[in-house]
Amino acid sequence: MIRAAALVALLTLTACEETTQAVDNVARRSAKAAVSETIVTRFPAVPKQAVTPFTDCIIDNASAREIGEFAKDAVIGVSETTAALVRSVLERQQTQQCIVGAGLSVLTA
Repeated sequence: MIRAAALVALLTLTACEETTQAVDNVARRSAKAAVSETIVTRFPAVPKQAVTPFTDCIIDNASAREIGEFAKDAVIGVSETTAALVRSVLERQQTQQCIVGAGLSVLTA
């Protein structure tokens, strides 16, 4: 009986983790769309070929709350608030290191 309960608990946790991961993946994809649009429309100094690496670095260094904000902006439209949040994440040392690691210049943003 205890083994059965443990198995059910393990399967439930696995299902929850898979659901959480699926939701996170959807949010990250939506967030990437908003960040990419923001970079293209509000950061003209970023070369077109650098939009994807910049976006990836921003998403990888954004908090869960920031990912949620970006995902929301993908639905309602990007704004100056979106651009300010992108700038905030770009200013972080880890984001700048990611951009430099991708062979790009931080000064471009």
